Amino acid sequence: MGLEEHRGRSPARLRFAVITISDSRDAATDKGGAYLVEAIETAGHAVARREIVVDERGQIAAAVQRASADAEVDLVLTTGGTGIAPRDVTYDTLKSLLDSEIPGFGELFRWLSFREIGSATILSRAIGGLVRGKVVLALPGSPKALKLALEEIVLKEAGHLVQQAFGK
Repeated sequence: MGLEEHRGRSPARLRFAVITISDSRDAATDKGGAYLVEAIETAGHAVARREIVVDERGQIAAAVQRASADAEVDLVLTTGGTGIAPRDVTYDTLKSLLDSEIPGFGELFRWLSFREIGSATILSRAIGGLVRGKVVLALPGSPKALKLALEEIVLKEAGHLVQQAFGK
């Protein structure tokens, strides 16, 4: 079966969870999470769950596990905490939760990012994988980086990723 046939068998409308990871954001100041919700809904998908947690391993893990266990969620997006600062623990936390990694996601994001920000892209630890059979993609917190990830990768491949993860 070819790529286009796979994509053609993918669900057209997905249900996303959006988890913002930040020590400084709340519902009023979460521009990255708000952007994700707007872009997802504009693309014809739904946001089934939205949450903001602080940059703490336990809270990140619990939020991702709740979202991946939710039958109303097809794909989980996190935003924030993917840098290398001491408080950025998203990468290590998610890496420990993943049943299977999707290395191409982080690789492609950094490659696309390189075209915009040059070698500073090495500071990004964007990661993707499966948790309880659900696709989880960890995105940076920068709205510009979120736009790049959504437009160039996530929205183009979300249905295909979900279709493959569910083994259909």
